Amino acid sequence: MPCSLRRLFATILVHCEPGDVRGLWDRHFEPMSDDYRRSHTCRIEVEQMVLLDIRGMLQSMGKDIADFSLPCIDDAFDPTEGEAREVIEESNVDFDINDTKLASSLNLEQRVAYNEILASVERGDGGVFFVDGPGGTGKTFLYRALLAKVRSKGNIAIATATSGVAASIMPGGRTAQSRFKIPLSCDDGASCTFTKQSGTAKLLRMASLILWDEATMTKRQAVEALDNSMRDIMGRRDRPFGGKTVVFGGDFRQVLPVVRRGSRDQIIDATLRSSHLWKGMRQLRLVTNMRAHNDTWFPDYLLRVGNGTEEVDDQGNIRLPEDICVPSTGEGDDLEKLIDHVFPRLDDNMSDPNYMTSHAILSTTNDNVEKINIRMVERFRGEEVIYHSFDSAEDDPYGYYAPEFLNGLAPNGLPPHALKLKLNCPVILLRNIDPANGLCNGTRLVVRGFERNAIDAEIVIGQHAGRRVFLPRIPLCPSDNGMFPFKFKRKQFPVRLSFAMTINKAQGQTIPIVGVYLPNPVFSHGQLYVALSRATAKRNIKILIEKEKEKENAKKQSGKPKKRKRPALSLQTSMKNIVYKEVLTG
Repeated sequence: MPCSLRRLFATILVHCEPGDVRGLWDRHFEPMSDDYRRSHTCRIEVEQMVLLDIRGMLQSMGKDIADFSLPCIDDAFDPTEGEAREVIEESNVDFDINDTKLASSLNLEQRVAYNEILASVERGDGGVFFVDGPGGTGKTFLYRALLAKVRSKGNIAIATATSGVAASIMPGGRTAQSRFKIPLSCDDGASCTFTKQSGTAKLLRMASLILWDEATMTKRQAVEALDNSMRDIMGRRDRPFGGKTVVFGGDFRQVLPVVRRGSRDQIIDATLRSSHLWKGMRQLRLVTNMRAHNDTWFPDYLLRVGNGTEEVDDQGNIRLPEDICVPSTGEGDDLEKLIDHVFPRLDDNMSDPNYMTSHAILSTTNDNVEKINIRMVERFRGEEVIYHSFDSAEDDPYGYYAPEFLNGLAPNGLPPHALKLKLNCPVILLRNIDPANGLCNGTRLVVRGFERNAIDAEIVIGQHAGRRVFLPRIPLCPSDNGMFPFKFKRKQFPVRLSFAMTINKAQGQTIPIVGVYLPNPVFSHGQLYVALSRATAKRNIKILIEKEKEKENAKKQSGKPKKRKRPALSLQTSMKNIVYKEVLTG
């Protein structure tokens, strides 16, 4: 608990703009140092240990403890001896000894990739690879084997991913944006924001292997920015990534980079395949599905969906397997049936974090997701706690925008004004709070307790599963600055319920039991493929395509009200499938 309080203290410093930092320190030093005081009697030594711990947490969030009004750190107590924090972090990454044995279990395709990449690492002359494989072909298994092999020799291997969720399942994983200091907005020719003298630059020079998973989700400009910076810090302008061994991975069948209001051509231009670096990448393909020992038909079907080769009807829709579709009446009870399929025996499993994170419903839009989450939290036992946000228009000195109006806004990527939670319910984090310690955008947690100004939660996925954290309210702004004619700020806990989530948010996650709610057709490349491929087997997925409600006249011609007919069940099995084939073959 003292460690969680220290992390909460660091989070408040970084995200909450406290007015009296020293006063906050003085008031909470005792509980923050409780564990150290049990084993050390010298107050000065205890204080230094707490400061060093908080310094490390602040550094992992990209901040310097010297920027805050806290007691000074005495060099006599500092064990780092001036070494860069980034280098210390990566040098101290623990690897599971069992991961060093994974190489013996690689299949033929994985073995070829493993040997080629390690040969490049051992030669030290660099190489750029792309591991291409659909879900279930063992990309993560291969990554873990590579990371363990390199690290077991005392070398540095940097593990990153585009999404926080994908990063969290790799040992020592970080988001690529936070590790490489990639600007939020990247144009052609951009570079990362670290300098040649920074700890990040030193880490990259020392690294033997750099791995970037889910690279198909990121814009090519972000990858090119890393390339530009690495050529610069390595002093080798003629070599991609300065002559380092870099491994990218992903699946172009999945959702592509987000280009706001972008056309098809603009989205394709933003992909890694459109980069000048693509032709120099060695393609390593994984095709054998490791999950499909008992059901080979479904993985083959998923590939046809992902490749856009599944047969379509005269309306351009594909047909889904009947046994995974839930009958629809077009009434509200349809969704309840889907919930029953996905969350059986909910009352008996509410306190089980494994149950909560192994079941989820996916949909296309935030409105659909919010609708499902509201129904689910109503079903959940226990007393409801509601946290209200503090909303403001930053550039509205005359108060034109009433609080009630601001409270009603629901921009994408922000929590609701009225955040309704219950004990043990699942939530998903909406911001990168402390990526090095598992708190990144997309991390799934369960609520363990409520405080007035903090939520006690437990991380339930990835390498940090089981860690208890305190989450404070933080100021949040929409990612799209042009969404409103004013600068909107919402101070709220950075979480949403995660019984349901958008298909895009689920990318990179394996969810054993999946429901897919489609009241409207999918609207972007790869959405249907991603939704179908999150489950581990065909028997673990259910899809509800809602039947369109028939238009009824209020009255018959005689003037009498029309009798309401009992809704007829209908099995909806056809759905639009959007695939940009040029990004799969270009």
